[in-house]
Amino acid sequence: MRRAYSLSATVRELQKFVPALATDDVERGPSGVRAQALSADGNLVEDFVFETVDTGDLKNRILHVRNAPSPAATSSLPIADMVVAKAKECFNL
Repeated sequence: MRRAYSLSATVRELQKFVPALATDDVERGPSGVRAQALSADGNLVEDFVFETVDTGDLKNRILHVRNAPSPAATSSLPIADMVVAKAKECFNL
């Protein structure tokens, strides 16, 4: 939490990866927005949410991944394995 408001604390953490980094090299920017699914009771959903189409022409042809919590991009290959396993289960592949 401290790094959220302390630029020097942020730079100290970053120096673990880039030792030559100085506070003058860094400037503040706007905070980002992290999309995260909520359950019906308002709690954060901490895992993937899969949904299939149950009717119409697309029945058993589409698998939606409704929630991909961080670090989804850095875990793309293991996530792909999980999506493939879920597709096999849902579509009897």
